Amino acid sequence: MAIINDPQITAQLQALASGGTIDSSDVVALLNSALPAGQQLQAGAGVTTGIYKRFGEFDKVNAKVEVVTTGLWSGDVGSLTALYTSSTQVAADSGKYYYNAYAGDTALTASAEVQFGVAYGHLNGSGSVELSQNDDALLPTKATYAQYKSVLLDPTDDQFSFENGSGVAVDSNSIYAININRARYREKMDPGNWSLQLSGSNGLFTFIDDSGKKFGDTLGKAGRVFKVVSGSLNLGTEDAATINTTTASNDEGYGLFYPDRGIMILNPTAIADTVGNAFDADFGNLGTLVGDLGVDADKENHKRLFYAIHHGGDFQARRTENVSTQHFFVRATNREFNYSNNPTYVNANGTFVETTFESDPKTYITTVGLLNDANETIAVAKTSQPIEKSFDKEVLIKVKLSF
Repeated sequence: MAIINDPQITAQLQALASGGTIDSSDVVALLNSALPAGQQLQAGAGVTTGIYKRFGEFDKVNAKVEVVTTGLWSGDVGSLTALYTSSTQVAADSGKYYYNAYAGDTALTASAEVQFGVAYGHLNGSGSVELSQNDDALLPTKATYAQYKSVLLDPTDDQFSFENGSGVAVDSNSIYAININRARYREKMDPGNWSLQLSGSNGLFTFIDDSGKKFGDTLGKAGRVFKVVSGSLNLGTEDAATINTTTASNDEGYGLFYPDRGIMILNPTAIADTVGNAFDADFGNLGTLVGDLGVDADKENHKRLFYAIHHGGDFQARRTENVSTQHFFVRATNREFNYSNNPTYVNANGTFVETTFESDPKTYITTVGLLNDANETIAVAKTSQPIEKSFDKEVLIKVKLSF
């Protein structure tokens, strides 16, 4: 109980009473203006006799943000172990620029979804046919390098650079790009929670980022660009990720990771120095992962990285999202919602189909609809099983709305 000792509140209550008709909502609003937050009265949630009930002041919890992390790939899985290309996409002009990687065989499953794209870029267009060789040359490697440079680098930075063992940034004329499908990473990739296995003539190698993060978004180092390094996530343990080496034996950095863009930029010379040559059972030895820098034809060097990933057999990744939520507490008191307007509830003559309902009416709650002030449905929630409601039972259902 709270005591209000405020002459102004008393005078305003007297003014309301002198009007002859008192609006309870006005009284509640007036009292709440003088009461502390923890002792305020609830308004607008009284007993209802209709099929709708307005939420009261304390029936809603707004502006809650939850961090949700899920597997990155289709079906919210966190590990991609099998990759496929589309013969249609590979044979098209786009195949000169990139290969799309699918989680299912497109020849067998028309609904197979793109997981990511693999591209190769060169500052000067090496690795693609030049105009002196073909008047219709598209210079796809030059276009690819320029595209990622414009998206990821500062306007004053003309080349991608990778730090060596001494922390000196060394410019690179060539790059590999792994571009995660936008629908897969949604808001952003989860730093510290991805690993990529590459297989080549030198064996199997695992690459991660150097964010140092294990759990949660607040544990990473400052900045939104991380280095790609050789290491292990140590999944299944609470140990931090292990970094084996930040550079290849040629003292060049492996690459860069942009979690907010869903893009990994790899240094071909460093990757090739560690992994070696790419290979495939159908195509044989595809050559070094440095790529073919010839200009007599479109070399499609991205094919080499694709099969290095394909035979690596495991691309693990997660995404993270900040999800805004509202919580609604739907209250059905003992006197509410004990009758149904369902036509099967009564006979043609208006009597109850179930005669016991005359003295002990019951309903079964299966659905909660959230409506706006215009009685337009904006969300529907289903209960896992019907909930019995009668005069001797009260029901509280919590509805969580995420967006």
